[in-house]
Amino acid sequence: MAGKPKTPLLTADCVVFDRAGRLLLIKRGNPPFKGQYALPGGFVEIGESVEDAALRELEEETGVSGKIVSLIGVYSAPNRDPRAHTVSTAFLVRASSNKVAGGDDAAWASFVADWKTLKLAFDHNQILADALKLRR
Repeated sequence: MAGKPKTPLLTADCVVFDRAGRLLLIKRGNPPFKGQYALPGGFVEIGESVEDAALRELEEETGVSGKIVSLIGVYSAPNRDPRAHTVSTAFLVRASSNKVAGGDDAAWASFVADWKTLKLAFDHNQILADALKLRR
């Protein structure tokens, strides 16, 4: 990312569970947090809604298509991404398929059974905690 932007960058993240309660995670292929587990997501492109960006990033990084169930929240702490100030809109998504293949900047993607004790990249543990409140 060349130079610091003058306004926050917009991102979108997805929380996706399968019927067995496993969580869809990626392992980041690039810094920051290279090799660490994260929720699928990424930057919103010009002319794209956050909803469309979330579903596009989900498919690019995991091969999974889905449908947005609900908004989890908006995450805007200035230090949530060490590269720059980013604001993420996070969505709870229902997967249309369980066939997963890591792609784009994800080194790996899979539905993970033992996700509850994992330390996720960025503020994704907080996003996940908020998603779990919605699911109850």
